[in-house]
Amino acid sequence: MDISCTFPPGPDVCEHVVLAERLGYRRAWIYDSPPLYPDVWVTLARIAERTSRIGLGPGVLVPSLRHVLTQASAIATLEQLAPGRTAVAIGVGFTARVALGQRPLRWAEVETYIRQLRGLLRGETVTVDGAAVRMLHPPGYAPAFPISVPIVVGANQPKGLRVARELGDGVMCFPHGQAGFEWCAVIVLGTVLDEGEPADSPRAFAAAGPALTVGYHNIYESRGAAAVDRFPGGAAWRRTIEAIPAEIRHLALHELHLVGVSERDRPLLRGDMLKSLTWTGTTAELRARLDKAAGEGVTEVVYGPMGPDVPRELTAFARVAGL
Repeated sequence: MDISCTFPPGPDVCEHVVLAERLGYRRAWIYDSPPLYPDVWVTLARIAERTSRIGLGPGVLVPSLRHVLTQASAIATLEQLAPGRTAVAIGVGFTARVALGQRPLRWAEVETYIRQLRGLLRGETVTVDGAAVRMLHPPGYAPAFPISVPIVVGANQPKGLRVARELGDGVMCFPHGQAGFEWCAVIVLGTVLDEGEPADSPRAFAAAGPALTVGYHNIYESRGAAAVDRFPGGAAWRRTIEAIPAEIRHLALHELHLVGVSERDRPLLRGDMLKSLTWTGTTAELRARLDKAAGEGVTEVVYGPMGPDVPRELTAFARVAGL
């Protein structure tokens, strides 16, 4: 089973991926959420120039954010910078879309986009918005066609899994894997506890608290008020978020997404929930979770370190995984 990592495209991400490469991580996936973070493609280009082995890619691309030819050109550019190291993940854009005040895309739209993208990367002429479109890059301005970059589909539900099986080279899931795929990547968030460290320690909350609070955000966004109310502190937290006018509520909901904990979210920090909703645990507990994931068909665990000491998180998880 491959052990990879994932990061927002923040100010220190190049140094973090350089360390991940040195530690033996297989691949570094970089988030694509323009409302929240810097540009994913600029960031990946910077990382490509600082690394030589680790796989690189955006995860997860959102079709509505870029014209498909713009996306194809960006993929070709990264593959030219890092030959054989590029992979991409594409999905409906849950976080990136909701942070814009929009619903996730329909899977039919994603399916069309992937078909067009694959055709463009093969050097074919495809129809987009009723017009013929082709990559017209002169020799040397892009890799030679066909540009063979793997595409995994970010999906958890039946419609998305069908698209992944029909059009993808694999699937990327959160928080659980899916059986029946040769390539099944699962994103995991949390922290490795030090010996004797309780899950409600200040360090653990700083390192994994953003993952816990995002769990509440996702439950509220995807399953609604009744679902989040069933979790400890969920009802009280929901009342604070629903006190914000509906037309700007999505902006408040995504403050410090996966990089920190807002004052509004701080009451959600509980040690028991940190262990329940994130991959937070002792070395033995996390090794057992890795073994279980492998037994369930997961072929790539994608660890998302966060908090004030990302190098510590990367190093600790690498040790757990035996890198």
